[in-house]
Amino acid sequence: MDSLTIIALAALLIGGLSSLIIIVDIVRHPQMMAIMNVVWPINGWFFGPVALWTYYKWGRLKAKDAQTEDNRGERAKVFMSTSHCSAGCTLGDAVGVPIVMITGMAIVGSTLLAHYAIQFSLAYLFGIIFQFWAIYPMNQSKGKFHAIKSAIKADTLSLVAFEVGMFGWMALVHFVLFSEPPKPSGFTYWFMMQIAMILGFLTSYPANLWLVKKGIKEAM
Repeated sequence: MDSLTIIALAALLIGGLSSLIIIVDIVRHPQMMAIMNVVWPINGWFFGPVALWTYYKWGRLKAKDAQTEDNRGERAKVFMSTSHCSAGCTLGDAVGVPIVMITGMAIVGSTLLAHYAIQFSLAYLFGIIFQFWAIYPMNQSKGKFHAIKSAIKADTLSLVAFEVGMFGWMALVHFVLFSEPPKPSGFTYWFMMQIAMILGFLTSYPANLWLVKKGIKEAM
């Protein structure tokens, strides 16, 4: 096992352990917004200890049984809004990878383009679903159609911004960093995906900040 594979395995184990710790705590302290019970563990997978720190610092303030007043600042609220967006994108991207691998799909002979198309489509779908379940429970009187429209409006820009960072890193991995790109069956590939998710989070943060300030997206 080469050094990169060892690093990749360690990063994946740390991410998995971070998710598990968050899941155990969420079972005992569910979030007021149900979809965040899914969001936090997903972020634990790619953000590892950072997700743990932010969960206990900010996420716990939004638990149903929270004993401390919610005194989060704007930065924390935008971070959580970005986390929510990133979780939906991450789930869609992760589901898309085995679909392309199993089907052997390619677009104009390129597997990378197939990954882009499938992952973007699924990330958008899951992103809208995640947004819907953030909006609808608080606005049920306005109906589901209103919630769907609001979800599309709130998520489109942030999703595109997320995929810019993620797809840019995937292109570097595919064309620059490796003479032969890693395969989805190996630890290195998923380590590269963890990095891609982090970069996607970073590129989507400014978009989420703008959306929150404009009132298009509610801060969480």
